[in-house]
Amino acid sequence: MGRLMTVVAAVFFFTVAAGWSAEAVWTTDYEAALKKAKAENKRVLLDFTGSDWCGWCIKLKEEVFDTTAFGNYAKDKLVLVELDFPRGKAQTDEVKKQNAELAKKFKIRGYPTIIIVDGDGKVLGQTGYKPGGPYSYIRDLDQMK
Repeated sequence: MGRLMTVVAAVFFFTVAAGWSAEAVWTTDYEAALKKAKAENKRVLLDFTGSDWCGWCIKLKEEVFDTTAFGNYAKDKLVLVELDFPRGKAQTDEVKKQNAELAKKFKIRGYPTIIIVDGDGKVLGQTGYKPGGPYSYIRDLDQMK
């Protein structure tokens, strides 16, 4: 009976713990992201990436964006926008056009480039890949206000 209770307690713990974590939710719609950020008093993180070919982009996604710590942070503080320039993934013409226009507007010269804007589109900061994992990255993002 003791083992059964241990198993039940472990299942309960992992079920509850899973509810405490959040997976980062990304959009590709810049204008919708600005509206949402303004309505929810959040900042917008623009991720200019080459998701299927850029080594540093892939590393940033794995080490930071795909972590529970970043997901929990982002759900309360950020609206996330992926502005992708893939070589092998299909995109709609609308997304390609939007991403090219935004790359020109923000003068993107390399990938990954991360730009933080407010709900009005005003630039608050810029960064890229940095080693150190999610907590270091979150600390840097918090300074962009």
